[in-house]
Amino acid sequence: MNAKRVLIAAVAAAALAAAPAGLAQVKVPAGHDGGHSHPMPAAAGAFAPDLPVMAGRSAPSSIAYAEANDRMHNEMSIEPTGDADRDFVRQMIPHHQGAVEMARVLLQYGKDPQLKALAEKIVADQEREIAEMRAWLRERPE
Repeated sequence: MNAKRVLIAAVAAAALAAAPAGLAQVKVPAGHDGGHSHPMPAAAGAFAPDLPVMAGRSAPSSIAYAEANDRMHNEMSIEPTGDADRDFVRQMIPHHQGAVEMARVLLQYGKDPQLKALAEKIVADQEREIAEMRAWLRERPE
C-alpha cells in the first residue's frame, strides 16, 4: 500500500475512533437471508460521504424495516414438529405479521398514494389470514 493510502486509512480510522460514543448502532439487514444483520454507526454516512447508501440506513423508516425484518425472521425460526401443516402455519403467522409491520412502516413514512393503498390492502388481507391460521391452530391442539 502506498504512503497516501496508508495516510487516508489512518485518518479514516482516527475519525471513526474519535466519533462520539453515543452514536446509535443500527441493525441493517443483509437481505432476506435468515435475519442476519450487521451493526453500523448510525452516522456512518458522515464519515464516508462517498457511500451515500450508508446514510439512508439510519433513516427512521430504514430502522423500522430492519426491526420488523429481524423480528419476523426470529419468530419464523421454530423447532420443527415434523407435521408439515402445523410447521407451515407456525412459520406463516410471523411471516404475515412481518408483512403487516412493513406495510405499516410504509403507511407511516411513505409518500406514494398507490403504494399506500397497496399497504392498506396488505394489512387487511394479512391480518385476515393470520386470524384464519390462528383459528386453525386452536382447532387442532397438539
